[in-house]
Amino acid sequence: MKIVSGDVTYAVEIAGNGEPIVCLHGFTGNRDTWDFLVPMLQDRYSLIMVDIIGHGETMAPDDFQRYGMEQVAKDLKHILETLKLRKAHILGYSMGGRLALAFSCLYPEYVHTLMLESSSPGLKTEEEREHRRGNDAKLAKRILEHGMEAFVEQWENIPLFETQKRLSTDIQTAIRQQRLANTPIGLSNSLLGMGTGNQPSYWENLETLDFPVLLVTGELDEKFCHIAEMMQSRLKNVEWKKINDVGHAIHVEDGQKFGKIINGFLKRN
Repeated sequence: MKIVSGDVTYAVEIAGNGEPIVCLHGFTGNRDTWDFLVPMLQDRYSLIMVDIIGHGETMAPDDFQRYGMEQVAKDLKHILETLKLRKAHILGYSMGGRLALAFSCLYPEYVHTLMLESSSPGLKTEEEREHRRGNDAKLAKRILEHGMEAFVEQWENIPLFETQKRLSTDIQTAIRQQRLANTPIGLSNSLLGMGTGNQPSYWENLETLDFPVLLVTGELDEKFCHIAEMMQSRLKNVEWKKINDVGHAIHVEDGQKFGKIINGFLKRN
Protein backbone atom coordinates (compact mmCIF):
# COMPACT_ATOMS: atom_id res chain seq x y z
CA MET A 1 0.00 0.00 0.00
CA LYS A 2 1.17 3.54 -0.81
CA ILE A 3 0.19 6.50 1.40
CA VAL A 4 1.12 10.04 0.39
CA SER A 5 2.02 12.53 3.12
CA GLY A 6 2.79 15.95 1.70
CA ASP A 7 5.43 15.42 -0.96
CA VAL A 8 6.52 11.95 0.21
CA THR A 9 4.94 8.62 -0.75
CA TYR A 10 5.27 6.02 1.99
CA ALA A 11 5.22 2.24 1.54
CA VAL A 12 3.04 0.61 4.19
CA GLU A 13 2.19 -3.07 4.65
CA ILE A 14 -0.66 -4.29 6.85
CA ALA A 15 -0.97 -7.85 8.19
CA GLY A 16 -3.42 -9.42 10.63
CA ASN A 17 -6.68 -8.38 12.25
CA GLY A 18 -7.38 -6.60 15.50
CA GLU A 19 -5.90 -3.71 17.46
CA PRO A 20 -3.36 -1.77 15.34
CA ILE A 21 0.37 -1.87 16.05
CA VAL A 22 2.53 0.59 14.11
CA CYS A 23 5.96 -1.03 13.57
CA LEU A 24 9.01 1.16 12.88
CA HIS A 25 12.33 -0.40 11.79
CA GLY A 26 15.87 0.76 12.50
CA PHE A 27 18.42 2.62 10.36
CA THR A 28 19.30 0.62 7.18
CA GLY A 29 16.26 -1.64 7.71
CA ASN A 30 12.81 -1.72 6.15
CA ARG A 31 9.32 -2.98 6.96
CA ASP A 32 10.42 -6.61 6.39
CA THR A 33 12.15 -6.30 9.78
CA TRP A 34 8.83 -7.22 11.40
CA ASP A 35 7.78 -10.19 9.23
CA PHE A 36 8.71 -12.60 12.01
CA LEU A 37 6.12 -11.00 14.32
CA VAL A 38 3.20 -11.51 11.95
CA PRO A 39 2.51 -15.21 12.72
CA MET A 40 2.85 -14.50 16.45
CA LEU A 41 0.43 -11.56 16.58
CA GLN A 42 -1.80 -11.55 13.49
CA ASP A 43 -4.78 -13.30 15.14
CA ARG A 44 -5.27 -10.49 17.65
CA TYR A 45 -3.48 -7.51 16.15
CA SER A 46 -3.13 -5.65 12.88
CA LEU A 47 0.56 -4.93 12.19
CA ILE A 48 1.09 -1.69 10.26
CA MET A 49 4.66 -1.95 9.00
CA VAL A 50 6.05 1.30 7.58
CA ASP A 51 9.14 1.92 5.45
CA ILE A 52 10.52 5.06 7.12
CA ILE A 53 11.48 7.95 4.84
CA GLY A 54 14.68 7.18 2.90
CA HIS A 55 14.32 3.43 3.45
CA GLY A 56 12.81 0.50 1.60
CA GLU A 57 10.18 1.48 -0.96
CA THR A 58 9.35 4.84 0.63
CA MET A 59 10.64 7.90 -1.23
CA ALA A 60 14.11 9.30 -0.52
CA PRO A 61 13.89 13.09 -1.08
CA ASP A 62 17.03 14.99 -2.05
CA ASP A 63 16.58 17.60 0.73
CA PHE A 64 17.82 16.18 4.04
CA GLN A 65 15.69 18.67 5.98
CA ARG A 66 12.58 16.79 4.84
CA TYR A 67 13.82 13.93 7.06
CA GLY A 68 13.54 16.01 10.25
CA MET A 69 12.18 13.97 13.18
CA GLU A 70 9.17 16.21 13.80
CA GLN A 71 8.21 16.22 10.11
CA VAL A 72 8.43 12.45 9.92
CA ALA A 73 6.36 12.13 13.11
CA LYS A 74 3.76 14.33 11.40
CA ASP A 75 3.86 11.98 8.39
CA LEU A 76 3.16 9.10 10.78
CA LYS A 77 0.14 10.94 12.15
CA HIS A 78 -1.10 11.43 8.59
CA ILE A 79 -0.68 7.70 7.89
CA LEU A 80 -2.82 6.86 10.94
CA GLU A 81 -5.45 9.39 9.89
CA THR A 82 -5.49 7.99 6.34
CA LEU A 83 -6.08 4.52 7.81
CA LYS A 84 -8.84 6.04 10.01
CA LEU A 85 -7.08 5.03 13.22
CA ARG A 86 -7.62 7.14 16.32
CA LYS A 87 -5.22 5.17 18.53
CA ALA A 88 -2.52 2.53 18.07
CA HIS A 89 0.19 0.63 19.84
CA ILE A 90 3.56 2.00 18.66
CA LEU A 91 6.61 -0.29 18.36
CA GLY A 92 10.04 0.95 17.32
CA TYR A 93 13.58 -0.39 17.13
CA SER A 94 16.66 1.88 17.47
CA MET A 95 16.09 4.75 14.96
CA GLY A 96 12.48 3.61 14.63
CA GLY A 97 12.26 3.72 18.41
CA ARG A 98 13.44 7.32 18.43
CA LEU A 99 10.73 8.09 15.88
CA ALA A 100 8.16 6.16 17.93
CA LEU A 101 9.08 8.17 21.02
CA ALA A 102 9.05 11.49 19.14
CA PHE A 103 5.59 10.65 17.75
CA SER A 104 4.38 9.67 21.23
CA CYS A 105 5.61 12.95 22.76
CA LEU A 106 4.16 15.09 19.96
CA TYR A 107 0.86 13.23 19.49
CA PRO A 108 0.16 11.32 22.73
CA GLU A 109 -3.56 11.22 22.00
CA TYR A 110 -2.86 8.68 19.23
CA VAL A 111 -0.87 6.31 21.45
CA HIS A 112 -2.33 3.35 23.32
CA THR A 113 1.04 1.88 24.37
CA LEU A 114 4.67 2.53 23.40
CA MET A 115 7.21 -0.28 22.95
CA LEU A 116 10.86 0.68 22.49
CA GLU A 117 13.62 -1.76 21.56
CA SER A 118 17.16 -0.44 22.10
CA SER A 119 16.05 3.17 21.79
CA SER A 120 16.81 6.55 23.31
CA PRO A 121 15.14 9.97 23.77
CA GLY A 122 18.13 11.57 22.04
CA LEU A 123 21.19 13.36 23.40
CA LYS A 124 20.77 15.60 26.42
CA THR A 125 23.11 18.50 25.62
CA GLU A 126 23.74 20.67 22.57
CA GLU A 127 27.45 19.88 22.89
CA GLU A 128 26.74 16.14 22.53
CA ARG A 129 24.40 16.78 19.61
CA GLU A 130 26.95 18.96 17.81
CA HIS A 131 29.62 16.27 18.14
CA ARG A 132 27.21 13.60 16.86
CA ARG A 133 26.14 15.79 13.92
CA GLY A 134 29.78 16.04 12.88
CA ASN A 135 30.22 12.26 12.96
CA ASP A 136 26.93 11.66 11.12
CA ALA A 137 27.89 14.19 8.43
CA LYS A 138 31.19 12.36 7.83
CA LEU A 139 29.40 9.02 7.55
CA ALA A 140 26.72 10.49 5.25
CA LYS A 141 29.42 11.86 2.94
CA ARG A 142 31.20 8.49 2.92
CA ILE A 143 27.98 6.69 1.89
CA LEU A 144 27.54 9.03 -1.09
CA GLU A 145 31.19 8.85 -2.14
CA HIS A 146 31.83 5.12 -1.73
CA GLY A 147 28.40 3.55 -2.26
CA MET A 148 26.29 0.98 -0.48
CA GLU A 149 28.61 -2.05 -0.62
CA ALA A 150 31.46 -0.26 1.15
CA PHE A 151 29.12 1.34 3.68
CA VAL A 152 27.34 -1.90 4.58
CA GLU A 153 30.70 -3.68 4.96
CA GLN A 154 31.72 -1.00 7.45
CA TRP A 155 28.32 -0.76 9.19
CA GLU A 156 27.96 -4.47 9.93
CA ASN A 157 31.38 -4.42 11.62
CA ILE A 158 30.71 -1.63 14.14
CA PRO A 159 30.83 -2.73 17.83
CA LEU A 160 27.04 -2.26 18.21
CA PHE A 161 26.44 -5.30 15.97
CA GLU A 162 29.30 -7.51 17.19
CA THR A 163 26.89 -10.03 18.72
CA GLN A 164 25.20 -10.55 15.34
CA LYS A 165 28.31 -12.34 14.13
CA ARG A 166 27.13 -15.33 16.18
CA LEU A 167 24.04 -15.66 13.95
CA SER A 168 23.80 -18.17 11.14
CA THR A 169 25.26 -17.27 7.75
CA ASP A 170 21.75 -17.27 6.26
CA ILE A 171 20.46 -14.70 8.76
CA GLN A 172 23.54 -12.50 8.38
CA THR A 173 23.14 -12.63 4.59
CA ALA A 174 19.46 -11.68 4.82
CA ILE A 175 20.31 -8.67 7.02
CA ARG A 176 23.01 -7.61 4.57
CA GLN A 177 20.60 -7.84 1.62
CA GLN A 178 18.05 -5.75 3.51
CA ARG A 179 20.66 -3.06 4.12
CA LEU A 180 21.88 -3.14 0.51
CA ALA A 181 18.32 -2.66 -0.76
CA ASN A 182 18.43 0.95 0.45
CA THR A 183 19.87 3.88 -1.51
CA PRO A 184 22.92 6.06 -0.73
CA ILE A 185 20.85 9.27 -0.83
CA GLY A 186 18.17 7.79 1.43
CA LEU A 187 20.59 6.63 4.13
CA SER A 188 22.80 9.71 3.84
CA ASN A 189 19.86 12.08 4.28
CA SER A 190 18.40 9.94 7.03
CA LEU A 191 21.60 10.45 9.01
CA LEU A 192 21.63 14.18 8.30
CA GLY A 193 17.92 14.77 8.91
CA MET A 194 16.83 12.40 11.66
CA GLY A 195 20.11 11.21 13.14
CA THR A 196 20.56 11.41 16.91
CA GLY A 197 22.54 14.65 16.55
CA ASN A 198 19.74 16.41 14.68
CA GLN A 199 16.68 15.23 16.57
CA PRO A 200 15.40 17.19 19.57
CA SER A 201 16.01 15.75 23.02
CA TYR A 202 12.86 14.18 24.46
CA TRP A 203 14.29 13.45 27.92
CA GLU A 204 12.19 16.17 29.53
CA ASN A 205 9.03 14.82 27.89
CA LEU A 206 9.27 11.37 29.46
CA GLU A 207 7.57 12.40 32.71
CA THR A 208 4.52 13.66 30.78
CA LEU A 209 3.72 10.29 29.15
CA ASP A 210 0.74 8.61 30.84
CA PHE A 211 0.31 5.49 28.68
CA PRO A 212 2.13 2.18 29.35
CA VAL A 213 5.71 2.05 28.02
CA LEU A 214 7.83 -1.07 27.46
CA LEU A 215 11.62 -0.82 27.23
CA VAL A 216 13.48 -3.83 25.83
CA THR A 217 17.29 -4.05 25.81
CA GLY A 218 19.89 -6.80 25.40
CA GLU A 219 22.21 -7.29 28.36
CA LEU A 220 25.27 -7.26 26.07
CA ASP A 221 24.31 -3.78 24.81
CA GLU A 222 25.58 -1.90 27.86
CA LYS A 223 25.06 1.58 26.41
CA PHE A 224 21.35 1.09 25.78
CA CYS A 225 20.83 -0.75 29.07
CA HIS A 226 22.20 2.36 30.80
CA ILE A 227 19.89 4.59 28.73
CA ALA A 228 16.90 2.35 29.60
CA GLU A 229 17.76 2.55 33.29
CA MET A 230 17.74 6.37 33.12
CA MET A 231 14.49 6.36 31.11
CA GLN A 232 12.85 4.00 33.59
CA SER A 233 13.47 6.48 36.41
CA ARG A 234 11.55 9.20 34.53
CA LEU A 235 8.59 7.28 33.13
CA LYS A 236 5.37 6.93 35.17
CA ASN A 237 4.06 3.66 33.75
CA VAL A 238 6.98 1.55 32.54
CA GLU A 239 8.23 -2.03 32.25
CA TRP A 240 11.87 -2.74 31.41
CA LYS A 241 12.91 -6.14 30.09
CA LYS A 242 16.65 -6.85 29.86
CA ILE A 243 17.24 -9.96 27.77
CA ASN A 244 20.16 -12.26 28.57
CA ASP A 245 22.95 -13.01 26.09
CA VAL A 246 21.82 -10.70 23.27
CA GLY A 247 22.95 -7.31 22.00
CA HIS A 248 21.33 -4.34 20.27
CA ALA A 249 18.95 -6.11 17.85
CA ILE A 250 17.03 -8.41 20.18
CA HIS A 251 14.39 -9.12 17.53
CA VAL A 252 17.10 -10.59 15.27
CA GLU A 253 19.13 -12.43 17.88
CA ASP A 254 16.16 -13.98 19.74
CA GLY A 255 12.99 -13.28 17.78
CA GLN A 256 10.89 -15.84 19.67
CA LYS A 257 11.66 -14.33 23.06
CA PHE A 258 11.17 -10.81 21.71
CA GLY A 259 7.77 -11.78 20.29
CA LYS A 260 6.68 -13.34 23.60
CA ILE A 261 7.66 -10.17 25.46
CA ILE A 262 5.72 -7.94 23.05
CA ASN A 263 2.70 -10.27 23.15
CA GLY A 264 2.73 -10.41 26.94
CA PHE A 265 2.96 -6.64 27.31
CA LEU A 266 0.10 -6.11 24.85
CA LYS A 267 -2.12 -8.60 26.69
CA ARG A 268 -1.49 -6.81 29.99
CA ASN A 269 -2.35 -3.46 28.42
